[in-house]
Amino acid sequence: MKKREATVSFLEYNNVDELPATEKALVGEAVRAAAGAYAPYSHFMVGAALLLDNGDVVRGANVENAAFPSGSCAEKTALSYMVANYGGRKVVAIAIAALTEGLLTDDPVPPCGNCRQMLIEEEQRSGSPVKVILAGRSAIFVLENSQALMPLSFTGRNLRK
Repeated sequence: MKKREATVSFLEYNNVDELPATEKALVGEAVRAAAGAYAPYSHFMVGAALLLDNGDVVRGANVENAAFPSGSCAEKTALSYMVANYGGRKVVAIAIAALTEGLLTDDPVPPCGNCRQMLIEEEQRSGSPVKVILAGRSAIFVLENSQALMPLSFTGRNLRK
């Protein structure tokens, strides 16, 4: 038997103003996306902004539905739109921000398990890392790739012999 550990390494910033200009702008896009979310039940509005390798930004917001859980997450919305409309492009980074009562949440909000899986699949599809920026009022977390969100992830390799 072996004991093994999986660790997560990330940068923590005190506020958005400490980020490099490109990442700061991407967080702004995620906040704008969150402001447009449809969340009449939870009032938890999430926005995601993808920076593509050509400099374009694709935004997504969560969309709730009275028939839980048939809504859609912001990250899933943005990634699906990107694949459908920018299929040849690569995602360089994603910023995720959540609003409650019109304000950015105090703590950064990480993506759910389904969205983590989608981000990891996107890294594998494109063959390049996707930087993850999680924005909150009290801190900003920056992970160098989405694999860091889920170190023991299920991938296409698991489907092979």
